[in-house]
Amino acid sequence: MKNIILPFFIVISFYSSILAQDTFSIVAADSSTREVGSAGASCVDLFAFGYTDPSFLGDLVPNVGSINSQAAYLPTNQNNARTRMLAGDSPVTIINWLIANDAQSNPQTRQYGIVGFNGTTTSVAGFTGINCMNYKNHITGSINGIYYSIQGNILLGQNILDSMEFMFRNASGDLSCRLMAALQGANVIGADTRCSSNGTSSLFAFLKVSQPTDTYNNPSFQIGVRTNDGANIEPIDSLQTLFNAQKNCGSASINSPSTFDHFVIYPNPSDCDFTIKLPTESGEMWVVDMLGRLILNSKIQVGMTTFSIDNPGIYIVTVSTKGGNSSQKILVDAY
Repeated sequence: MKNIILPFFIVISFYSSILAQDTFSIVAADSSTREVGSAGASCVDLFAFGYTDPSFLGDLVPNVGSINSQAAYLPTNQNNARTRMLAGDSPVTIINWLIANDAQSNPQTRQYGIVGFNGTTTSVAGFTGINCMNYKNHITGSINGIYYSIQGNILLGQNILDSMEFMFRNASGDLSCRLMAALQGANVIGADTRCSSNGTSSLFAFLKVSQPTDTYNNPSFQIGVRTNDGANIEPIDSLQTLFNAQKNCGSASINSPSTFDHFVIYPNPSDCDFTIKLPTESGEMWVVDMLGRLILNSKIQVGMTTFSIDNPGIYIVTVSTKGGNSSQKILVDAY
């Protein structure tokens, strides 16, 4: 009997590792604060596969860097990446090493996002194997000394990654606030296309950030949500609730009126027409939908500016002035 049970267990463990694909995620490092962070989500039922920690694919090494390992996730590759990072390798060197030394000699099924510090230099690299499931891609960049890599597979399209990047770059607050905003950029039904029938973006979501003085595997901030397949619960919304209980990024919920940093927008929700009030300085406004598509872009002056959106849904309004950028969700009700 033991000879039958043991191989079966091995097969199940291997199968769960292959299915444990994070479909959209972001890894980031702040060169000023030396914080490192990771966030992501996927349409995998972790209850079914025995994963208790929804943040398993994000590996934070305090004051050194952060690694997201996904697609055909394999713990050995993740551990090897951390070993190379601790040895002083740059993100691009780590990825090149992983490609050449994949634990199963199958690197083109993997996806990585890596950021790291090397003295006073911060760098980032991403990798998407050609055999990852479509739609697949990654984006790397930096803003105000914060370096990031956004990657995804089995996606609705490039717009999911673009929306995550837009939200991350335009969020206010610390690194955790930007990471939470990035996940909200992918809060779209079927962002992971496997979850279209569930009416959600994904089935689990996580966010964690380590301070430079944290010990390994004990980040200062960590939240995660697991949901069951068929429960029709949006994990990013549930994660946002946990986040809001511990963090204040200066954002506002959808209320009327709502004050958000240096502008006021009302009524919110509205059936069509909105008014923005800028109290001190003129600027520029962008409105994008939850797929990251630009709906409206215009200059706005001090005082009142009105605009209209005809199609019901949730949109992101970003206002840029000399004082900085601020973003807020608005809701257009059905008529």
